[in-house]
Amino acid sequence: MKTVITQPRFTQAMFGLTLLTLLTFPALPAAAADPYHVQTSNPAGNYQIDPVHSMVSFTVGHLGVSELVGRFDTISGSFSLDSADSDQARVSVQIPIGSLDTNFAQRNKDLLGPDYFNATQFPTMSFTSTKVQWQSKNAGQLTGNLTLHGVTRPVTFNFRHIGAGPDPWGGYRSGYVAATTIKRSDFGMNYMLNGISDSITVQLNIEGKRQ
Repeated sequence: MKTVITQPRFTQAMFGLTLLTLLTFPALPAAAADPYHVQTSNPAGNYQIDPVHSMVSFTVGHLGVSELVGRFDTISGSFSLDSADSDQARVSVQIPIGSLDTNFAQRNKDLLGPDYFNATQFPTMSFTSTKVQWQSKNAGQLTGNLTLHGVTRPVTFNFRHIGAGPDPWGGYRSGYVAATTIKRSDFGMNYMLNGISDSITVQLNIEGKRQ
């Protein structure tokens, strides 16, 4: 005997059950706004960099097979960035070379020595802005002079405004992230270019308190 399998008809009763199911179970809630990205209507002003919540990191290639990430744990300076008034924009950052940390003591010692940063002779890295170009309300390009290893050269950072708003202690804060790529040989750091990459990616994560 041949067995015939038939599909059930979609009856009015089944339609009613489906509709009841849709009405009974609520839709998934919409994604909530990220509470860590506070944006107010007036982030303009003069800000002092908060060294506790700011840092500089860098990424450098090693032997063509990996990338090493390091950082500078101490930073100071000030900034004033307002998308409504680019002519008044300014950023000034100072970084003690001795605050370098790559999570390995001997490597730190080598990098601070004369073959690389030469921290004894050139103890500070600094950046001073010369121009800002806003590409949107919250992002743009920041050009200025970077002084490193006794050499000053122009560099351009791509930056993004993270957010601004009141803090829990009665102050007002604003923060940015900025990144650029430099060649260390442009700053006279030529040692072991065949094993450690010439191109270095530099990122600044900066939080400031309005004065």
